[in-house]
Amino acid sequence: MWLGVFWEDSKLKLNLKLASVAVAAALIGSAANAQDVIGYITKSATNAGWMMINQGAEDAAAEEGVTLVAVGPSFQGDLSSQLEVFENLVAQGAAAIAVAPVDSAGIAPAVNDAMAAGIPVVAVDTGVSGAEVTSFVATDNYAVAKVQGAVAATLIDDGQPIIYVTGNQAQSTGQERRNGFIEAFSAARPNSEILEVPTEWNSQEAQEGVEAILNSRQDIAMVANAWDGGTMGAIAALRNLGYGAGDVQLVGFDGASDAIVAMREGWVHADTAQMLYQMGYQGIRAAAAAARGETVSPRIDTGFFLVTPSTSAVYSEMVGIE
Repeated sequence: MWLGVFWEDSKLKLNLKLASVAVAAALIGSAANAQDVIGYITKSATNAGWMMINQGAEDAAAEEGVTLVAVGPSFQGDLSSQLEVFENLVAQGAAAIAVAPVDSAGIAPAVNDAMAAGIPVVAVDTGVSGAEVTSFVATDNYAVAKVQGAVAATLIDDGQPIIYVTGNQAQSTGQERRNGFIEAFSAARPNSEILEVPTEWNSQEAQEGVEAILNSRQDIAMVANAWDGGTMGAIAALRNLGYGAGDVQLVGFDGASDAIVAMREGWVHADTAQMLYQMGYQGIRAAAAAARGETVSPRIDTGFFLVTPSTSAVYSEMVGIE
């Protein structure tokens, strides 16, 4: 069974934050047997990439015969509601918890409490700093970001400046993707300036930051992105300023469906795709196995696929993008 409750709008008021906590308790309380309940604390229900991850989680729960109680934060990056939902799941006796932390260090106290209570915790997509988890299911973000940086370097000449749109630097995911990209790209194009647009995985922040730089610089050759919400924000910025597909090279990270469609339209030139569905699927499978007392691998690398215009059809068929 899939029971999902999500809120994404950053303008939502406090009562929705409190509702998310209450709903988590109510849903798990209504389950026939708490020992069949897997808590799933995700980051988003509306981002195209996270929709693919969440679908994998849903399908795994159905196959495993467990009840998936899925709750997202009240707004983007809201650690406090993730912590409160986590505490409710622990108090209600969930069999296991899968979490995609909005803050790698900030979630650690709740993870420690759950593990101490004998509740297995599986980190999905983003690691936990300062606490041990039962398993970490994700892409090797640093390694894949180095591939992204190396591929990006082949698309421009040394000395041409680029924009890099970051992810949240409070999360290991954001840190590793930034560090890997800059290391590989700078090694190949040492004379190319990198202008950073900081975001907290917010596509509007990406759009506004890219527009601001493009308004002041006419020599930008590429926009590289830490995630495909940033890729779509960059496309929106380019369109607003009158650029056409191909005028500026675009490089993405995720393999989200909207970015792959944009690649077909000529906007995106390379995308290091996470196997998004597999992250959700393998994460919940690991949580269910751990709940049954089975041994699970402490690190499950879900791999990646380099998507280019010549490989996009293969990737699309592989992951079911129409």
